[in-house]
Amino acid sequence: MSYKLKIDINADVGEGIGNEESLMPYLSSCNIACGGHTGDFESMSIVVQLAKKYQVKIGAHPSFPDTLNFGRKVLDISPLDLFDSLVSQVIDLNNIVEAEGLHLNHIKPHGALYNLAVNDEKTAKVILNVVKSFSQPLKLYAPYKSVIAKLAKSKNIEVVFEGFADRNYNEDLSLISRQKKDALITNKENVFKHVFKMVLEQKISTINEVEVELLVDTVCVHGDTENAHSILEFLYHNLEANNIKIL
Repeated sequence: MSYKLKIDINADVGEGIGNEESLMPYLSSCNIACGGHTGDFESMSIVVQLAKKYQVKIGAHPSFPDTLNFGRKVLDISPLDLFDSLVSQVIDLNNIVEAEGLHLNHIKPHGALYNLAVNDEKTAKVILNVVKSFSQPLKLYAPYKSVIAKLAKSKNIEVVFEGFADRNYNEDLSLISRQKKDALITNKENVFKHVFKMVLEQKISTINEVEVELLVDTVCVHGDTENAHSILEFLYHNLEANNIKIL
């Protein structure tokens, strides 16, 4: 088959759900929790080995050091302490990755840290300094039009624009709060329509049914969504059937 378009499919994994074996066949990259919000040596090792088995690109998924709130609240922490924590988290994962004869592909911040870096320059700069602190070139998974993506470009960091397959959007490209009932898209057909529009038209329909431009290189399906496996399987096969290559 001659493919016209391509997309990367990623998922946040190693977060205690234990469903990675079922998700990996339908992923082209993954983001592994590395101790900030959850994750330890054992969980990282298991997921790295699964990624190796299925030839899935490996990324670090560091967070505010806050297991109590699963990294989903902004932590009052100095830039230096945040930098040290993030570097330590990524190093822990990178050591496991290199021991398996593999290499780390990217960094994708988790939860509140990810959302804060969309608009907060100070936080964005800390994350970018973490990326630059590693000798190997690491990509950054970040949202289109975000502050962190714009700053990354100026620092010669390769940005992979990320969209969310299973989340609804506001018109400013922020995600609908998880506290609201319409935050998640769990119907697999609706997830596919959402992603297909992103890839084919470079647009999304927001929660208010307004069309907004959104460029994506990768789409995320959250590994902790109850039916993540069926969503991923349906998405994978239907994108391929529509001449879109997963890579």
